[in-house]
Amino acid sequence: MTHSTTRRPAVSSRAAALQANSLSDLLLLARERGAIDLALGTPGYPEPAPDLIEAAHEAMRSGRNQYEHPSGDLVLRERIAATLRPPADPETELTVTVGATEALCVALLSTVDPGDEVVLLDPGYEQFRAAIALSGAIPRFVPLHAPDWRFDPDELAAAFTSRTRAVLLNSPGNPTGRVLTRQELDWIAELAERWDATVICDEVYGSFVFDGREPTSVTEVPGLAGRGIVVGSLSKSHAISGWRIGFLRADPARTEVLRRVHEVTTLGAAAPLQVAVGLKALSADLKAAGAEMERRRDQALEIFTRMGMKITPAEGGCFLFADISPLTGGRLDSRAFAHELLERTGVLVVPAGPCFADPARGGQYVRIAFNRRAELLSEVERRILGARSADE
Repeated sequence: MTHSTTRRPAVSSRAAALQANSLSDLLLLARERGAIDLALGTPGYPEPAPDLIEAAHEAMRSGRNQYEHPSGDLVLRERIAATLRPPADPETELTVTVGATEALCVALLSTVDPGDEVVLLDPGYEQFRAAIALSGAIPRFVPLHAPDWRFDPDELAAAFTSRTRAVLLNSPGNPTGRVLTRQELDWIAELAERWDATVICDEVYGSFVFDGREPTSVTEVPGLAGRGIVVGSLSKSHAISGWRIGFLRADPARTEVLRRVHEVTTLGAAAPLQVAVGLKALSADLKAAGAEMERRRDQALEIFTRMGMKITPAEGGCFLFADISPLTGGRLDSRAFAHELLERTGVLVVPAGPCFADPARGGQYVRIAFNRRAELLSEVERRILGARSADE
């Protein structure tokens, strides 16, 4: 007679270290209650252009349904290259990926070995830590300091060691909304050169920069252009996050390596969608969309500031990073606050603990997505401020 026993499957240590989506239970509860989702960055604004949808249909009908070249449709690469500063060589410096998520993983897998160290800013995008863990590298966190979420140059320098192989940046930043200044990038460039580190910068929100600022790409900074990798995406700028069209920009030597890893991971993004985007999407007026996004930032900022939160206005991107301590007085942490807000108003925001290396640092912060339709933000205002009036 044999006895069956339940055993955990044998998995890699890197896979075992990965965490489940920290929002799963809140998102499920929000959907059950038909709540307004200000948690995920999925665009409600802008909306996909109708001619872009038609171009995808036409590409499928015309037979563009098989593999595209792994580097990406050449027309699409040419169109992306022309939008970048300085312009890129579409033949040797650009690779189309399955969204920015694949681009990030490919960049890290191409750059670091297990045991190498990656410097990154804290708080930051939760996915960064997961991608570093999957690569087998070790994160070295540099704290950003409230309320304006800037790093101390001395603390940045102290994070670099002989094992540093990469610096992982995000500008405009998720969740803080910070746009790294030229001076900050110059500091990073000096350290990267001193320690021979590659700088990987997620610039997916570069189309949305506010208050007259101009975004600076790492490719524009002397000392970074030759050792930088840009992670880009059309998901937010063109509201096609489900199409999974991202890209990597790097010098030709790095691009050769990035392309080899990309071929092993996914081989390529969906061919008809690449064709459609190359033909139509990049003609969109991103300057006008950026100005409209700034108005939505201001609308959301007014709503949640009037509610009682303390918020430094986002310099770019599509999120507000809000201090809830004036509302809670330490009575609730951000997760309990998000549950309570959902119960009282039917509005979902993100507890910020998972954005921090030490989740306790995020206990007084929430993230709020404002890339939504104006009328939806007006409904949020009615619910939030209506509940506030009822409490007074």
